[in-house]
Amino acid sequence: MNKPVSVTTLRQMKQSGEKIAVLTAYDASFASVLDEAGVDAVMVGDSLGMVVQGQDSTVPVTMDDMVYHTRLVRRGCKRALVIADLSFMSYATLDLALMNATRLMQAGAQVVKLEGGEAVVEVIQTLTALGVPVCAHLGLLPQSVNKLGGYRYQGKQSDEAQGLLREAKAIEDAGADMVVLECVPAELAKQISQSIAIPTIGIGAGAGTDGQVLVSYDMLGISAGHRPRFSHNFLTGQSEGITGAVAAYVKAVRNGSFPDADHTLA
Repeated sequence: MNKPVSVTTLRQMKQSGEKIAVLTAYDASFASVLDEAGVDAVMVGDSLGMVVQGQDSTVPVTMDDMVYHTRLVRRGCKRALVIADLSFMSYATLDLALMNATRLMQAGAQVVKLEGGEAVVEVIQTLTALGVPVCAHLGLLPQSVNKLGGYRYQGKQSDEAQGLLREAKAIEDAGADMVVLECVPAELAKQISQSIAIPTIGIGAGAGTDGQVLVSYDMLGISAGHRPRFSHNFLTGQSEGITGAVAAYVKAVRNGSFPDADHTLA
């Protein structure tokens, strides 16, 4: 796939059953490696707060941080779709959401990502009506870690699962172009993926989603501290270095060998 990837491309991939491979990047050099290795989308995640800045969570990351790193990543991408996070509380009102989405798009983002379901429906409706592609984020919401009481799987109880199904349909109806499902039981993630037309990108959500995303530092085994259970070090045993590790990740996502049972909560 040599032509630039768009949100339409990702929807077509879902319809044809072709898995979508996504990784995070925070600078032009990494973005270029991911782009050339065949990653479909590069996510400028506020995870940079933890893996780049050494913070305890994503909460301290600012919009200035996100705009800066988005600008760098876009310079390294010729083909892959660039998705950038709106930072903590940067979309708490419609005015803030419009202003900050504009900043990200003008920095080079092609999709903006925000966390939450029904609480952000109006924001999604407003942004998409004005031509801003939106990626929603359900399940574990890292920006809400203080409210959630830690990083833990969501949707394990029946009422929680039904709530996530309802929210997925609500964000689709609001106009979202795709949704990340983080730390959701595999069967629930599969059920959500089958119940909505927009692509689902899983992280710690099993193999039943339409695609996968990992923090690139975790995928390379270079993150400080604890590596999430749902991740895998694709650099181990790799003779072609980082480029080979990224290519191996893309291949594993495409053929369905990643994630396997060791990376999944049933």
